[in-house]
Amino acid sequence: MSTRPILRLGTVKDVARFEEHVRSLSLEIPCDSELIRGAESPLRWPLERGGMKIGNRIAIHPMEGWDGTADGRPGENTMRRWQRFGQSGAKLIWGGEAVAVSHSGRANPNQLVMASHTRDGLARLRAALIEEHRKVAGSEEGLLIGLQLTHSGRYCRPNMHDRPEPRILYHHPILDRRVGLTRDSPLLTDTEIEAVIEDFHRAARAAQEVGFDFVDIKHCHGYLGHEFLSAHTRQGKYGGSFENRTRFLREVVQGIRASAPGLGIAVRVSAFDTVPYRPDPERSSLGKPGPGIPELHEHLIPYRWGFGVNPLNPTEMDLTETVRLLSLLEELEIRLVNLTAGSPYYNPHIQRPALYPPSDGYLPPEDPLIQVAQQLSATRELKQRFPNLIVVGTAYSYLQDFLPHVAQAAMREGWVDIVGLGRMVLTYPELLWDASQGQAIQHKRICRTFSDCTTAPRNGLPSGCYPLDSYYKNSEQAERLYAVKTKR
Repeated sequence: MSTRPILRLGTVKDVARFEEHVRSLSLEIPCDSELIRGAESPLRWPLERGGMKIGNRIAIHPMEGWDGTADGRPGENTMRRWQRFGQSGAKLIWGGEAVAVSHSGRANPNQLVMASHTRDGLARLRAALIEEHRKVAGSEEGLLIGLQLTHSGRYCRPNMHDRPEPRILYHHPILDRRVGLTRDSPLLTDTEIEAVIEDFHRAARAAQEVGFDFVDIKHCHGYLGHEFLSAHTRQGKYGGSFENRTRFLREVVQGIRASAPGLGIAVRVSAFDTVPYRPDPERSSLGKPGPGIPELHEHLIPYRWGFGVNPLNPTEMDLTETVRLLSLLEELEIRLVNLTAGSPYYNPHIQRPALYPPSDGYLPPEDPLIQVAQQLSATRELKQRFPNLIVVGTAYSYLQDFLPHVAQAAMREGWVDIVGLGRMVLTYPELLWDASQGQAIQHKRICRTFSDCTTAPRNGLPSGCYPLDSYYKNSEQAERLYAVKTKR
């Protein structure tokens, strides 16, 4: 762990200084000093592969929403977010939203659910997004809209935001105690897993009927699909071997192909992971978290509870099985892959590099640019191995003012096919559209990774950017968030 002070990117005023800082950290991050405008911009290049047509290289990542109704319908704030997804100009919309396949699989009591009574609301979200997209891009030509389908597994909280109701595949020696599980807490049975698979089939059929072009079978961030990939210690047909640990994915895909022919299928996957982290107790004080350090794990070697992890040193990534998974996706004729990493619950600095931690997190153990570079590098390696896949990249928001410069260079140099934005969209959805249009960047709207978009929902508040979005800035919710932060 580095003790070197972390440079705040918001204080860096020009691209040359940013590149100098990257070099000082001995990192490889592509960066163009000048932005290309109009149709010549790599961000505006169309993409056509395997019968799939995408009008530009900008994507909106799926995010977990906390502003639906108790029964899983979209609320007013949900509609506003989807309108902003449309205003981004992005031609690939990865749902913008993680939608649970059942009530019991929700990550929070205000998450959207795919059910018969919610279909009209989801259709209205899609229609509102398209309407706003037309205003920005001129037409919906080349617009591909998907919906991320999810079951939250270990992180289910369907009824109350402060009451975990975990559904697990195996016992984890570190994570179990974090959600209050004991050694005799029940595991999902094979029969229950088969019912979850049916929920995915049903939800995919409904998504197609509503008008979505594809569904994402979520395999990232510690949720159920991701936990299958790391179920080395589970007995039976859904655990142990690689074939068994990917059986859930194969059975979900097989059922969707049978019941919703013509519907596209995509996968967002945590390409690598690490052992869980915690705040360093020796450097924490007065409720303020210290820098993150790995949980004690020397007694757990070889580490058997991860995916994309070196089992002999689980603070390091190992892409061996990730390569096998992407090979499987090619065999299944799944062409659209979104690469992310880690989990917001146990190693957020890996998953979402930030300078300021969420309320239940920790200070970055090193300059967050190191984690940005790690995700960019892993994506580049996997893209080179799988040139026929359409690969969406992640971890760009921490780059802040220099995000367009890095995104353009990464595209131009073939590191990635499409650049995806998540939390940045909450405050400045048009960032990459403005940059590739030649318009001035609105620096006051750029996400500074304050992490309130994580802290607020985990305390029962709606999704959004509280520091920068005027919609929330002076609201009653913002006052509640400030009260939470001052209790740290």
